Amino acid sequence: MEALTGLLNFLDSLMGSAQYFPFVLLGTGIFFTIYLKFPQIRFFNHAWRIVKGKYDRKEDEGDATHFQALTTAISGTVGTGNIGGVALAIYLGGPAALFWMWMTAFFGMTTKFVEVSLSHKYRSKDEEGHIVGGPMYVMERRLNMKWLAVLFASAVVISSFGSGSMPQSNNMASGMQATFGIPTWISGLVLAAALGFVIIGGVKRIIQVAERIVPTMAVLYLIGALSVIFMNIDQIGPSFMAVISDAFTGSAATGGFLGATFAYAFNRGVNRGLFSNEAGQGSAPIAHAAAKAHEPISEGMVSILEPFIDTIIICTITGLVILSSGVWTEKFENDFQSFDMEIVEGTYTDTNERDRKALFEHLNFSDEDTVVSYSGTIEVTAGVPDLMALTVIHNRSIAEDVHFHVDGAPYSGTIEVVDGSVSTEVSARGRSLIHSVELTTVAFTRGYFGDFGKYIVSIGLMLFAFSTAVAWSYYGDRATTYLFGLKAVLPYRIAYVVGFFIAAIADTSLIWLLSAVTIGLMTLPNLFAMLMLHGEMKETIKEYWDNFKKENPDGV
Repeated sequence: MEALTGLLNFLDSLMGSAQYFPFVLLGTGIFFTIYLKFPQIRFFNHAWRIVKGKYDRKEDEGDATHFQALTTAISGTVGTGNIGGVALAIYLGGPAALFWMWMTAFFGMTTKFVEVSLSHKYRSKDEEGHIVGGPMYVMERRLNMKWLAVLFASAVVISSFGSGSMPQSNNMASGMQATFGIPTWISGLVLAAALGFVIIGGVKRIIQVAERIVPTMAVLYLIGALSVIFMNIDQIGPSFMAVISDAFTGSAATGGFLGATFAYAFNRGVNRGLFSNEAGQGSAPIAHAAAKAHEPISEGMVSILEPFIDTIIICTITGLVILSSGVWTEKFENDFQSFDMEIVEGTYTDTNERDRKALFEHLNFSDEDTVVSYSGTIEVTAGVPDLMALTVIHNRSIAEDVHFHVDGAPYSGTIEVVDGSVSTEVSARGRSLIHSVELTTVAFTRGYFGDFGKYIVSIGLMLFAFSTAVAWSYYGDRATTYLFGLKAVLPYRIAYVVGFFIAAIADTSLIWLLSAVTIGLMTLPNLFAMLMLHGEMKETIKEYWDNFKKENPDGV
């Protein structure tokens, strides 16, 4: 198991976690944006008219309307990344991270436009006559690269468990237990049964559920977010200013936040932006391929709206809730995760400018780092450690009121520390910065709904995560059909539901790591196919507008 984990980490370091990856992904979006003359701006209004059905024809082939395809794809992208991912980006990179999420979404609108248009153009039909499509069909039918198509489709199947089923189930079950006290196995069982009802019903039921759940969850989340934004309306202007002014300089220290470099903000913002809207990953084209349309470009235009809704609207709202409420700089009582905790030599405080600067250099891996990780022993009495000339760092902040316990009881004795990490089997708790869903949850309590705001986040998280699981089951379903035919679909759906339940009660970190690798195996071949067909893409756009002008001489 250790060897397998090491191999997966190595493979991930070569792809999704490699330094070049965000530049390649963002660079592809920038290239097509310039090459196609900013289609995300030029075609934006036209896209809304297509979604409304203005240019529909009765004879158009497909299993979904433009709106249904859009909501299915959005249900796959609007998930925990919109609630916890934004909070994680701000926690790591400060307000500037939100700016780089915007940039990623802006160029991602073009990336999505290209990948969806090409997949729609080369879609096919399965044995039952249903429309099927996605990058694998582009790779096989246009590029004659069956091996690459099989690699991509295999990665989709694996990633459907690692991106769609297991993490979503784990997050939902944990959230229900933390907020409502519901045991994880009960949440897992009920939600798995609901998921099974949806996906066993087939493609049309998946599309119908997505069509209803996406608007519902968006409205609910928006109401809770606006209650915080209007409660802290005087901080909205300064929040926007911080996002823009820090974009190219990094974010300075404030409160418990010790600051972040430009490189860190850029990396975290781009990373979270890509995770949020999935532009270039090749997943959304599978949903859009089912849309009824006689022109592939028209469905590509619809997909332009995805990153706009997912990142520029929903992620921005989440970011403003966190920034305007001020919770991102505050310390809260929380359980310390060992991998986020470090004990260093010396006494540091975040009220001292020199201390903040020293810890800033340490946390951002600077060559000027002078902070020394502690190795040795610490005496603990009734849970309270003797930290004479030592400082505990947790969640990139100076921890306060730290205490250790074992099975809930205060610990007394000696703990061993090696290179800053506690090696003794004890748990720690104290006050520090928080991040991810926990940070967003606290932010939602700073509005007109007060503590009730956390329930909005929990319910929103459940709906977001459930819709993501539904959408990814569809992606895996179509990829399974491509690889093995319709006979393999039912076994896949059963395995998907079983995996969803298991993830609610078990540690599934290995499948998540495997998913990180498969996301790279999806994205890189997909970007390759897009770039190979850049000339054809421009020609297809020209053909669309030539035909459109013939059919609509008035230009609308």
